[in-house]
Amino acid sequence: MIKEFFLTHSYLIGLISFLLGWLGMPLVVRIAKAKGFVVRPNKRMSHTGEVPNIGGLNICFSFMLTYLLFEYNQMSHSQFFLIGLFAIMVVGFIDDVLVLTPVAKLFGETLAGIALIGFADLRITHLHGLFGITEIGIIPSYLISLFILIAIINALNLIDGIDGLASGLGMLYCLFFALYFWLAGEGPWSVLGICMFGALAVFFIYNVFGNRGKIFMGDSGSLLLGYLITAFVFHFCELNAYHQVPEWLHMNAAPMVAICVLTVPIFDTIRVSLTRIKKHQSPFQPDKNHIHHLLLRTGLNHIQTTCVLLSVSVLFVGLAILGRNWNMWLLLFVDFALATCLTFGLWRILNKQMGI
Repeated sequence: MIKEFFLTHSYLIGLISFLLGWLGMPLVVRIAKAKGFVVRPNKRMSHTGEVPNIGGLNICFSFMLTYLLFEYNQMSHSQFFLIGLFAIMVVGFIDDVLVLTPVAKLFGETLAGIALIGFADLRITHLHGLFGITEIGIIPSYLISLFILIAIINALNLIDGIDGLASGLGMLYCLFFALYFWLAGEGPWSVLGICMFGALAVFFIYNVFGNRGKIFMGDSGSLLLGYLITAFVFHFCELNAYHQVPEWLHMNAAPMVAICVLTVPIFDTIRVSLTRIKKHQSPFQPDKNHIHHLLLRTGLNHIQTTCVLLSVSVLFVGLAILGRNWNMWLLLFVDFALATCLTFGLWRILNKQMGI
């Protein structure tokens, strides 16, 4: 009776996740400071003092506890998905504490991907007519799905560079997919999005507005978030590939809709990687050329930069909805053309400030 009430009023599930996260965050902050799980100021970061960097632990546990509380009957169907989710969080935590090499980190992401794609069997099996291809074989399905998983995980990991940005984008993406799944009658998937929204909201408050309680998401949080968003993308694309949603919700260009929604981290990752390769540098070499770094150079502070990028992301979500039934190549072209124009506009502003 109580469970049905909460599932009917699903926003209350987000509130439960928020409250669990709110109760747990002070403990995570204290443990992090006591154990030295902190980030000290360096040339790539603008914070002062030692700031805990394991906020992803609180996000993970409040999210998982809330989901299992309301969807415990789904455990037999989602056990491998949750195992992979926990595994990717552990990989991120180890990276936060010990700093893994890119190869070791990639290996950990691949293991988590095997749990999601191989054991949970959550993967891309249909290309929606892209290149004239519809259903694909199991080996191409595994390889394509793993590539997408690693790409999205690392895109969200790289965009986590200023206060509130990764968590703000995560809340936007979770809200988009949770609403879509709710309208499509996919209750457990909608609950996943709502639970993560509540968990991220707590972190956002501590990260953006915290003083002595300030905390960073760390890789434990950003990798976890990327994993979950990838799972949403897979399920979203599969629902539309096999027309398992009401006709008014069906999206012919579902794969490009997903890319359009995630434009900010995906486009920025591609742009930064190509720039590094052009300079004969490793694409894994960190620098301060991400879109948030460029906006900070215009004089905006962290909160203002986050608000700008969240607003731009809402614009791309609107484009995704508008172009949901366009030709896929047309939607991708418009999406990347708009992102390119906005980037050039930003460069123009920076050049004017520098007198170039």
